[in-house]
Amino acid sequence: MIRLTELKLPLDHPEDALPALIVKTLGIQPAELLRHSIYKRSYDARKQKLLLVYIADVELASPELEQTLLRQFEANPHIRPAPDQSYHLVARVDSAPAVRPVVVGFGPCGIFAALLLAQMGFKPIVLERGKKVRERTKDTWGLWRKGVLNPESNVQFGEGGAGTFSDGKLWSQIKDPRFLGRKVMTEFVKAGAPEEILLVSKPHIGTFKLVKVVEHMREQITALGGEIRFQQRVSDVLIESGQMRGLTVQNLQDGSSYELRADHVVLALGHSARDTFAMLHERGVYMEAKPFSVGFRIEHPQGLIDRARLGQHAGHPLLGAADYKLVHHAANGRSVYSFCMCPGGTVVAATSEVGRVVTNGMSQYSRNERNANAGIVVGITPADYPGGPLAGITFQRELESHAFTLGGGGYVAPGQLVGDFVAGKASTQLGSVEPSYKPGVLMTDLASALPGYAITAMREALPAFGKKIKGFDMFDAVLTGVETRTSSPLRITRGDDFQSLNVRGLYPAGEGASYAGGILSAGVDGIEVAEAVALDITKTAGA
Repeated sequence: MIRLTELKLPLDHPEDALPALIVKTLGIQPAELLRHSIYKRSYDARKQKLLLVYIADVELASPELEQTLLRQFEANPHIRPAPDQSYHLVARVDSAPAVRPVVVGFGPCGIFAALLLAQMGFKPIVLERGKKVRERTKDTWGLWRKGVLNPESNVQFGEGGAGTFSDGKLWSQIKDPRFLGRKVMTEFVKAGAPEEILLVSKPHIGTFKLVKVVEHMREQITALGGEIRFQQRVSDVLIESGQMRGLTVQNLQDGSSYELRADHVVLALGHSARDTFAMLHERGVYMEAKPFSVGFRIEHPQGLIDRARLGQHAGHPLLGAADYKLVHHAANGRSVYSFCMCPGGTVVAATSEVGRVVTNGMSQYSRNERNANAGIVVGITPADYPGGPLAGITFQRELESHAFTLGGGGYVAPGQLVGDFVAGKASTQLGSVEPSYKPGVLMTDLASALPGYAITAMREALPAFGKKIKGFDMFDAVLTGVETRTSSPLRITRGDDFQSLNVRGLYPAGEGASYAGGILSAGVDGIEVAEAVALDITKTAGA
């Protein structure tokens, strides 16, 4: 097959326009085009006339014709052989090893690590400290509607991980020469996600659809012999001479503990497993502090963003709610950027610890809520919070506790109008934008909610963003604090074999270990780590 890229057509083109353009581009007769499929569809809004941009895979009348055309267009970067994107298991066993591999955490990384190990016949054991996704959803709504937090079942902990309560974005900028991202997407579709995610340029699922997808993937893993144990928190690790030998597991349902023999452990922690990070550090597992970002959530009317980004095409059903991506390099040397933009979504309470306020963003598949929201965050480095690998957690906790105080308690978040924030004046009432955060927002002055360098950089960035997106710095737009968990504040460093630098058999993976940033990249990392585990087990068995 041949892959064609940069095929551009008007927004409301007729159905036969794409095959006609393919025929014209290749200079062939219509009868010589056997079939075509859309690999990706995006849009180009940089000019006044918005265009749809397609990548298409094409099958022609004969292999000879395909080869002739590929030679003819050898210098054209937009006409190339279609790559083989099929996935092939790296190992397969008829029976699981006596000591089965263990996956700690059942977010996107843990799900795909467990799924791949199950598909290869290793029958993994999964330990997840939170609850099944539907029970977890009830607990999460308990915080949002009643201000009641369950520290073990919330936006951060439970089946599906933090990505379950997000926009469900399924794109990433990672290098992916093996097309593992395609494997992730295909498995999602197999589990019930819309087939559209395979072809749109910025696919997303949304929370409600993710719940069903996660449940179906769990069923696949168990059908293949995997075992998933919920409300099981790893409280200790047994390491002998630099080798993983077992785990101490606390059953959160009855408070009992037990030992689990384990020679191969995939550590698919989320970025908020702070107690587990501390335990691993105490046991000597190598880790290091790393940069991350802190800031606020910003909310605008979604219609304002649609009009600014799409102009006359705002509201077109094929385009959906518009998004944005912004960055500003401030005079004080700090970078300010938009993070995890959620079109037509809501700002959500995302804390996992008592007496602390954390914000995040979430959208449903429809993206039809009244507001757009995104994190506006400032990059920080370990130099801003010296003190070792766990110092970033201390830094986060200080900001989150202060946000709880600023909000007046009850997990109410502190907020401020953008106009007041830029002017350095406290807000006393809302304007035209109603914040979506629950349990609620208390209007105040956010100047003390972040370090001074971050406040200075953000006050400079917001008017600059207004020059890029008309209305972005509107006076009544709402800032809600604080956004602190943009990524893990530490890295559990691993080598080229995917194992911890100083503990054999321990495989740090996903967002918590700082090897992913989002659902897709976490899923890809889970696949690669599962492959490494499988190859090590089979190598050891064959030795």
